[in-house]
Amino acid sequence: MMEARKNMSPWAWVPTVYIFEGLPNAIVNTVSLIVFKNMGMPNDKLTLYTSLLSFPWILKIVLSPFVDTIGTKRKWVAAMQLLMVACTCLLGLTLPKCPLSLILLLFLVTAFASSIHDIAADGFYMLGLDQHRQSLFVGVRNTFFRLALLCGQGLLAIIAGIFQKNGQDAVVSWSWTLVGGSAAMALIAAWDMISMPKPSTDQPRKGSDAKSTLSDLYQLFKTFVSKKEFLVALVFLLLYRLPEAFSIKMLIPFLKDAREVGGLGMDDVQVGLANGTIGVIALLLGGILGGIAGAKWGLRKCLIPMALSLALPCSVYLYLSVAQPEGVLPAYLCIAVDQFGYGFGFTAYTLYMLYYSVGKYQTSHYAFCTVLMTFSMMLPGLVAGKIQMAIGYPKFFIMVMVCCLITIAVTLMIRRHINPQYGKKDDM
Repeated sequence: MMEARKNMSPWAWVPTVYIFEGLPNAIVNTVSLIVFKNMGMPNDKLTLYTSLLSFPWILKIVLSPFVDTIGTKRKWVAAMQLLMVACTCLLGLTLPKCPLSLILLLFLVTAFASSIHDIAADGFYMLGLDQHRQSLFVGVRNTFFRLALLCGQGLLAIIAGIFQKNGQDAVVSWSWTLVGGSAAMALIAAWDMISMPKPSTDQPRKGSDAKSTLSDLYQLFKTFVSKKEFLVALVFLLLYRLPEAFSIKMLIPFLKDAREVGGLGMDDVQVGLANGTIGVIALLLGGILGGIAGAKWGLRKCLIPMALSLALPCSVYLYLSVAQPEGVLPAYLCIAVDQFGYGFGFTAYTLYMLYYSVGKYQTSHYAFCTVLMTFSMMLPGLVAGKIQMAIGYPKFFIMVMVCCLITIAVTLMIRRHINPQYGKKDDM
């Protein structure tokens, strides 16, 4: 049995581990929005609570030393998967009748478990595969992570919507959907326990403890903030995605709100297709094209086109809020345009994080950049709903378009600091 596990193909466990990395992420960040909206939560509280649920991913860099020094990565993966199954199941079972505070707590525990699972799964991936297979399967892991997002953001919403079309209450429909989702997650978790190998290198880090590791982390942070052009990088990383940070949190409330209050009045099936299926596919296509463009022309040459691609498509939401067109096709097309542009434009952000991180502590500095990346989306989300309720959807999306000027400004600010050759094929 042990020999069979050791010789088991990575195809047996890499796809399922990364499906499990994507599903809880979608449940916490997207399903929570739809569930709370169906429960009648006002937009100001909706965006505040769901933005705070992103906080555990900010803490990944602090949590990682504990994962490294306590237990094996395999045990962490298994334990967090079981915890997420339990939380999702409890959410489903108690959703129709439990208080909001308990629902938020279950979503928050799921978020922390997902954050720790990300750390352990990525670490296990490097231990369970040699360097050749790590490179070979990087596309596989990313693909299955994206497929999990498709299922979590799109398929679950569609299933809940179908229950509603058959006469079920919206909250009860989501209760059944989450219980069913937890059952599927339990099957995946059971399979991962069987299929994941037990590499001999998967051991707690010796010669250090969490306290000393956190001290090392602090020293790395000092080198990060001491880098030349840190303040320029900080401004860019926090503000480049400002238009999308405001609009993305309000997208689901906008789609679901009644036309009388400025929304589009979509049901959960339509929201699942728009945001979780069409939107995710367009995002992936934009990201692929952005990667090709960045590799061909380099980061500096692509910065302005990518910034415009990220910012200007936000105008589709202003059009939708003003025109409120009949039928779902205009909304589907507009969301596809916006998400394609965002996928293309986000490539510049990723490449800049890599560019800024170059040096002796590249891995750690990139991790700090990802913390700022999460902050850049979380902070506007905290107040997006409050602003929208105060001024209405059309004025809110006018404000988003004004934020596009900030995206262009910070892009122009950093462009002159970029090596013209960075990102081109002969520089990679």
